[in-house]
Amino acid sequence: MEEMVTALPGRVNPPGEPRLGEDATPHTKDASSLTRRDFVRAAFGGAGLALAAVPAARAQTTPAPAATPAAAGAARKIRYALIGLGAQGRVLLDALQKIGNIELVAIVDIWPYTRNYTKNLLSRTGITVNTYESADEMLAAEKDLDAAIVATPDFWHAPVTNQCLRAGLHVYCEKMMSNTIEGARSMVATMRETGKLLQIGHQRRSNPRYRFALTRLLQEAKICGKLTAAQAQWNRAASPDLGWPKKSDMPPELLKKYGFESMHQFRNWRWFKALGGGPLSDLGAHQIDIFPWFLGVHPTTVMASGGVDYYKGRECVDNAMVIYEFPMPEGGTVRAFYQVQTTTSAGGGYFEYFMGDQGSLKMSENPRLCVLYREASAPDWSPWVGKNYLRAQPAPVAAPSETAVDVRETAPLQSYDIPVTFAKAIHQPHLENFFNAIRGTATLNCPADEAYRSEYIIHKANEALEARQILQIKPEEFEV
Repeated sequence: MEEMVTALPGRVNPPGEPRLGEDATPHTKDASSLTRRDFVRAAFGGAGLALAAVPAARAQTTPAPAATPAAAGAARKIRYALIGLGAQGRVLLDALQKIGNIELVAIVDIWPYTRNYTKNLLSRTGITVNTYESADEMLAAEKDLDAAIVATPDFWHAPVTNQCLRAGLHVYCEKMMSNTIEGARSMVATMRETGKLLQIGHQRRSNPRYRFALTRLLQEAKICGKLTAAQAQWNRAASPDLGWPKKSDMPPELLKKYGFESMHQFRNWRWFKALGGGPLSDLGAHQIDIFPWFLGVHPTTVMASGGVDYYKGRECVDNAMVIYEFPMPEGGTVRAFYQVQTTTSAGGGYFEYFMGDQGSLKMSENPRLCVLYREASAPDWSPWVGKNYLRAQPAPVAAPSETAVDVRETAPLQSYDIPVTFAKAIHQPHLENFFNAIRGTATLNCPADEAYRSEYIIHKANEALEARQILQIKPEEFEV
């Protein structure tokens, strides 16, 4: 179906800011997704986008529990605050505006420029919010909130999340959980201590296509046979550091109060080790998370290589390559390779690839990159096509014999589509899962304790970069 959007008059982003969605994965138009221009036009406005899955019943791979009378009573409007109004905060805000029965009450950001801009923009859509410089101020003033969405720089995730949990709020916190292992552990401990919900923003965990691929294709159909290797990548073109509009500088004392040395560091915090974790945390966190989720085990070793090879004045590496070893329960080892490049967009896009002796599964938030390949020796996949788990693409055409490079060249593999599409903003299903869990009609798809085990191996990859050696990862390290 073709989605309908309504353009909001005026700019979506403050002047000098990256366009909405530039710090998140692009929306592509697979039967239903948005081009970047459509996405910007639709921001903060437009009709709600609907889920379109084929088959629709199978897209919901983990049905929510039947509503109880208590859960039905909990269907009241959920009041929440958004803490952090940078590029990722605005991406989340766009998705939040498409979710019904929730109310944005307050916005929080230390930068008056973006705080005021966001308030004014929301007011043009009829939304009135209270504004605050800090979570301290907001929590002191707002006494009837149910939840907080945390999209601050990484080094503020743990302090702000723990503060909100202890104030009695459920929290959705962006990944990484923290720029340190200790900070991430504290978030799990506070979640358990308070009994409040803490969802971490690994949004692929709620993506219907990913959930279908895991439960139906890998687990039920075992479509790839025995998994033997995996790889993933996210490459971005070289780009300059972020600037900021003239006369919007924060005074040095305000920056220092919140842990920043300068406006340049504030705007480019991802490249400073005390504030973030570099591209392995920024981009790699999303995809490395898929390795243990799809493989069902945690790695036992990690090795990595990377460096500050291109950009000047950055502390975190600009390019990195990582190899994990996953011992599989059925025997054998899956070696998973990950690369992130911030100096080139070449390499075929961003994806996660799982390879087995009967087939290979390529996943991406970009639906055009999702595909299955069947090995010639694999069992017939027609039964799965009949169940609408797969959809065969046109058969590949073999190259004429006179153009063959080598007699040992493998014949082209038959490819298949995954017949699940959805027409929502990519973060929307994960946010919906969070709010439904608050209401008692769902369980969290990425609670903090599960996210911690996944993110721990990202921290270990950064350690391996520094150590330049293979690091062992013991099972007890995943426990809090």
